[in-house]
Amino acid sequence: MPQKPRLFLTRRLPREVMEFLNHHFALDFNDQNRVLTKSEIIDAARDCEALLCLLTDTIDAEVIDALPNLRVISNYAVGFDNIDLDAATSRGIPVCNTPEVLTAATADLTWALILAVSRKVVEADRFVRAGCFQGWDPLLFLGRELSGQTLGIVGMGRIGRAVARRAHGFDLRILYTKRTPLAPEESIPGAVHVDMDVLLREADIVSLHLPYSDQVHHLINDQVLAAMKPQAILINTARGALVDEQALVQSLKRSDISGVGLDVYEYEPAVHPGLVDLDSVVLAPHMGSATEQARVRMGLMAAENALAALTGGQVHSVANPQVFSET
Repeated sequence: MPQKPRLFLTRRLPREVMEFLNHHFALDFNDQNRVLTKSEIIDAARDCEALLCLLTDTIDAEVIDALPNLRVISNYAVGFDNIDLDAATSRGIPVCNTPEVLTAATADLTWALILAVSRKVVEADRFVRAGCFQGWDPLLFLGRELSGQTLGIVGMGRIGRAVARRAHGFDLRILYTKRTPLAPEESIPGAVHVDMDVLLREADIVSLHLPYSDQVHHLINDQVLAAMKPQAILINTARGALVDEQALVQSLKRSDISGVGLDVYEYEPAVHPGLVDLDSVVLAPHMGSATEQARVRMGLMAAENALAALTGGQVHSVANPQVFSET
């Protein structure tokens, strides 16, 4: 029997994924419920051909250069900004990710945040638990109905389109920004392509669904927040660094916008203390993909990607496909 390739996993994954990994790899993994340091990853993965890591792991040039046998990095995430793509590419190492499998879960969570902020669900929950509910009150926790409002989607990839499709059930007008309009086969009925200025001026809900890059760092800043409607809400289930959190806190205090729902943070797990103090903010712990189905599908795709890259099979998704053409 041929020797199984060695793989290091930086965090335990669901049972079905662990069974797949044990079957196909000589598996080592971090069994502690915490993020490993770079030096711990290097020590544990030094002899491995495959590294299966999470978005919370920093896989930079120092880590990559310290792993002489490394042949593939498989990220348990759609994004891969935790990995030095240039360093991996220069070594001929494919960097794989897991798109599509978490689209529905993240779109659902986006709508959970939209509803929670619009109808003050979390604030009302705290009110009831604190024993403050004394009976029906015509002025108690008045929110806003969604029907007839305008949803502005910034970034119309898979998740953005899934959010837009769900919007039809709430009778919302849909605007979106994207470098180019959607192709006919991807189009969403009623969704209108506009520039950012129009979206900010007209949207009652602004939802972020674009990947992070240096070009969109703090895309949502003082000027952008000031351009939004005073009754508008902001939702971010994409990447924390898209939003200038200090500017967001000040904007909320000035009532430039009315509410925010966040699942991601610039320096997570740290959350800007000003956000924690505001009742108009709903905070989730980066749980966009947190369904049993999505987390298993993510893990299996990440594992299959690693195996395919090592055995010459078909990789589901790779961020630097040029490494295959150069080999």
